[in-house]
Amino acid sequence: MTVTDQKSEAPQPTAKRDDRSLFDSVWSRIRAFEAIGPLVSLIILVVLLSFLSPYFLEVNNLFNVFQQITVLAIIALGATMVIISGGIDLSVGSVAALSGMIAGVSFGQWNLPMGVALALSIVVGAVAGLANGALIVYGKVPPFVATLAMLSVARGLTLVISNGQPVSGFPDWFREIGTFDLFGVVPAVVIVVVLLFAAGWFYMRYRPEGRDIYAVGGSEEVARLSGVNVGRLKLRVYAMAGTLAAVGGVVLTSRLNSAQPTAGSGLELDVIAAVVIGGASLSGGVGTAIGTLIGALIIGVLRNGLNLLDVSSFWQQVVIGLVIAAAVMVDTLGRRNRRRSGD
Repeated sequence: MTVTDQKSEAPQPTAKRDDRSLFDSVWSRIRAFEAIGPLVSLIILVVLLSFLSPYFLEVNNLFNVFQQITVLAIIALGATMVIISGGIDLSVGSVAALSGMIAGVSFGQWNLPMGVALALSIVVGAVAGLANGALIVYGKVPPFVATLAMLSVARGLTLVISNGQPVSGFPDWFREIGTFDLFGVVPAVVIVVVLLFAAGWFYMRYRPEGRDIYAVGGSEEVARLSGVNVGRLKLRVYAMAGTLAAVGGVVLTSRLNSAQPTAGSGLELDVIAAVVIGGASLSGGVGTAIGTLIGALIIGVLRNGLNLLDVSSFWQQVVIGLVIAAAVMVDTLGRRNRRRSGD
């Protein structure tokens, strides 16, 4: 072999190393994606249902799935911040119902303009969330008990102001909030959800106040010693959760074209399920907005697929329960393995 041949072959190992380093870089970024587990689960579920039902991958059906999870996703975004901070909120379903009913009664019975009625409903949701935070921070009431009490109070107020009757008769533009399709294909409310989650992702990832949520959930005492005002943060987090629950209640009212006193019953369980399935830890300190959105999609895709397969709604509850149990078990085992590796 000549000297010229040796020189021509010399760069090849460098090219191989470059390819290897590129692969390692891509793989490390994939592993760094905190919601990789839920995303893989969603992809597997979509592939499986596409084989089991020929109608699943139809465009209209897919957009139907997105539209069905909008209320769940909006409320779950607020619950994500609560759970990451180490808390829990069982009142979101009742707060959503109360906010929707406030909008209906304000417009239909108190003769307020619809815009004012909507603003009032959002304020009521924020106040309910703030009350949860105040009970927890100043009353030293455990989050489970405080939000359970608010669940009962909000549901009771919904029944009182409506006398247990649904309220309807909304203007046309309000009804179109939950039904209008952009370009005749994409539901406008889906765009709203995407924008809300983009804002939530940016807030929790890049804003100091958002990163403090993880610090408090990881160790409240360490966060306090680091200068974080834990009480103020909890008030803000629960207020945001109440506000987003109110937004979800407004969207639900628009979709139903009526404010129902029983709206949102049991919704808090689906919300917690979406957050946990999305990779958040009930112990706090772990979770992402993107993971929660994927968790909501998993629940929506699963229910849609089971409906297409004519599975009874009773069995659907069983399946959702098993999925929640599996998600919590994976989280528990993952934390145990992380502790062992840390040791």
